Amino acid sequence: MDAPVCWLGLSGGLDSMVLLDAMAQLRRQHPLPPLKAIHVHHGLHPDADQWTEHCVRACAARDIPLHVERVCLPAGGNIEELARDARYGVFERLLGPGHCLLLAHHRDDQLETLVFRLLRGTGLRGLAGMPRSRALGRGQLLRPLLPWTRQQLSDWAGRQQLDWIEDPANADPRYARTALRHELLPQLRQRWPSMPDSLLRLAEHAAEANQLLDERAGEDLQLAARAPADAWLRAWPSLELTAVLALSPARQNNLLRYWLHGQGIRLPDQRHLHSLVAQLGAAPDSQPVVPLADAQLYRSSGRLWLLPAGGVPAGIEQPLPQLVDTRLMAGNGRLCLRAGNDIAQRPGHWRIGYRRGGEQIKLPGRPHQSLKSLFQQAAIPAWLRPAVPLLYCDDRLISVAGRWNAEGADAGSDQSGFSVVWEPVLD
Repeated sequence: MDAPVCWLGLSGGLDSMVLLDAMAQLRRQHPLPPLKAIHVHHGLHPDADQWTEHCVRACAARDIPLHVERVCLPAGGNIEELARDARYGVFERLLGPGHCLLLAHHRDDQLETLVFRLLRGTGLRGLAGMPRSRALGRGQLLRPLLPWTRQQLSDWAGRQQLDWIEDPANADPRYARTALRHELLPQLRQRWPSMPDSLLRLAEHAAEANQLLDERAGEDLQLAARAPADAWLRAWPSLELTAVLALSPARQNNLLRYWLHGQGIRLPDQRHLHSLVAQLGAAPDSQPVVPLADAQLYRSSGRLWLLPAGGVPAGIEQPLPQLVDTRLMAGNGRLCLRAGNDIAQRPGHWRIGYRRGGEQIKLPGRPHQSLKSLFQQAAIPAWLRPAVPLLYCDDRLISVAGRWNAEGADAGSDQSGFSVVWEPVLD
């Protein structure tokens, strides 16, 4: 195992205690990266503090550092899903570059996951079950116990005389997974004894099919994700609509799933995905927006853009008392002033403004032109235009973010001058 740090998710239950003890024993026999444990305190049970103390004692006995983190779940929604999201949020935040996280999911967990997803109408990617490894944040998630059943882990724990916590929720039929584990799966095993092996084999076939689909999507992405030539637009992931529309609907779906997954976006369900694909071919002058769980897709200027959930913030007017690099107040990047003679350093009241409607600028050797027209000619998407900073001196529009400068704004041979560059997104 080659990682700077190896973390272990520790609930205190049977599975995670087996993994903790196995890693502690393995460490004595083989050189391993530094091992640390994580316990997430959800606060959902009156005995949660006692479970934390159990994890503290177990780690102390094995000389393994333990990080305990308390989370507060939002009201409403599915408790199981909220708790899972909170745990993985903690894991992702703690993992540094190259770190690995070990979780104690086993064969029976995999089977429950598959049946649960089948009942919810999963797609092919969900049918592959939990992968043995996958990227998580800046590190990697590993599930080393997937080949073993819960009974095998229980037998091993008994031989090692381990102590563990039994969460009452694991026997509470109000929870979907508990009902599945204690009611449905025993009946399926009794009627079809080979069901576990058959479903797990199906998951392997699905994983192989997903790999082939990902390879095809990767090829399509190379053609569709060529970066825009415009420096203002390269900060946002996007796809060329012509390349996407040249694909069959099935390949469009496959490409969008692959692309969004690669961007760390929670995938939309099939209905929303079909709605998105249907809007790709909308009239050229329309600019549909499709909200996702944690982002939005915006079709504009011949591309499909992946933007933050709230969109790109519109600019906030601010004074410019000194002609220096300035961080923009709305979070729409930075206006950089560099050596040059594009704009003269004339005395006056300098400020940064934004479009309100009707602005015009007279470019050198050309008649007055509206900013709307300039943006349209340059194919600047509508979602970005309210964020483009405008440089004024004494209420005269001098420069549109350094791209278009007004006639007579440049510095003469006997004047000091500067150039303007807008960086829409801060590193």
